[in-house]
Amino acid sequence: MTKPRIAIVVQRYGAEVNGGAEAAARSIAEHLTSVVDVHVITTCAVNYTTWENVYSPGESYLNNVHIHRFLVDKARNWTQSQKWTGRFLLRDRTLDEEIDWIRNEGPFSTPLIQFIKQSESRFDVFIFFTYLYATTFFGLPLVAEKSVLVTAAHDEPFLYMEAYRSLLQMPRQIIYLTQAEQELVTRVAGNGRIPSDVIALGLEAPTDISPERFREKYGIQGDFLLYSGRISEAKNIPELLDYFLRYRASRSEPLKLVLMGQAHIPLPTHPDIIPLGFVSEQDKFDGLSAATVFVLPSLFESLSIIILEAWLMETPVLVNGRCQVTKQQCRYSNGGLHYTSYDEFEALLSTLLRTPQLRQHLGKQGQQFVHQHYNWETTLAKYQALFTKMLA
Repeated sequence: MTKPRIAIVVQRYGAEVNGGAEAAARSIAEHLTSVVDVHVITTCAVNYTTWENVYSPGESYLNNVHIHRFLVDKARNWTQSQKWTGRFLLRDRTLDEEIDWIRNEGPFSTPLIQFIKQSESRFDVFIFFTYLYATTFFGLPLVAEKSVLVTAAHDEPFLYMEAYRSLLQMPRQIIYLTQAEQELVTRVAGNGRIPSDVIALGLEAPTDISPERFREKYGIQGDFLLYSGRISEAKNIPELLDYFLRYRASRSEPLKLVLMGQAHIPLPTHPDIIPLGFVSEQDKFDGLSAATVFVLPSLFESLSIIILEAWLMETPVLVNGRCQVTKQQCRYSNGGLHYTSYDEFEALLSTLLRTPQLRQHLGKQGQQFVHQHYNWETTLAKYQALFTKMLA
């Protein structure tokens, strides 16, 4: 029997691309190759702040996935974009103005949109990753009857725009990464009539993990907090830096804050703040296993994969309780604690640092939660059931 042909449409794709939704799209695409014929329709961009064309356009293969790349029409200036968006969100706007904003924020690729339109009969199902970007907004309506939308939505101002509420009425099927995200989008968009399911992804720990190797490589001894991800205002890193420095000033016990990821903001010069920049997957997992506590200050997440990866390493997490998704992940797993103010951050961190038994208990419960709910057998079975229903 011929395998169903599935097209995954995502704004960026490749081994050099980092980002939660993009990493999830790539992981799902590669694992789906065992059951369907997978194609990816994407741009030539690597950096989400500029959408600058880096990859060559055309067709290629990566880990059995057939990739179709298209040039972005126009790069964007991140600083100007942020200023424009700030003013845009504060005033009344028409639907046409919202659509123009989505086009300009991008990544908008005329040949990509044309390819989707011309390929409607070529693919059985189109899976669009993230509601926010132009690749989804302008591509999904062209193949709505064959479309699945993985929303990757946060409780952010964009979600409340009329243009996106209209988009969220169009898919044939919606996939949410968490129950909290499903509840949020259904409430905001009023699209409960559209069939939906909560399907995340499977996670597997590398076989060669060494916390000692990480400490030796980067010269880090003693207790340390670890953050991994984009180091930006959007991820609420300035608040984390402020909280950490306030905590260090009030304590004599040594503690460091290790930051993994590309920095988009200036970082303070402090002996206990250690920015490592972009690191390999090996170093990331070694660091997660070595960390005393993993901390995530982000206010906006649709699913925090890095929290799940920390739990795979039996590392407890401390998250911002103002983010419903990460708070729900901690509550369901009993693998972490959540704070909503500096006083709570200080109290919870102190408790974790002086109670190794609690850290071990939380980390173990987190690991069990990931093994039970985020395995590829369950994830692929859900996707296969979805394809079967759509093709029927």
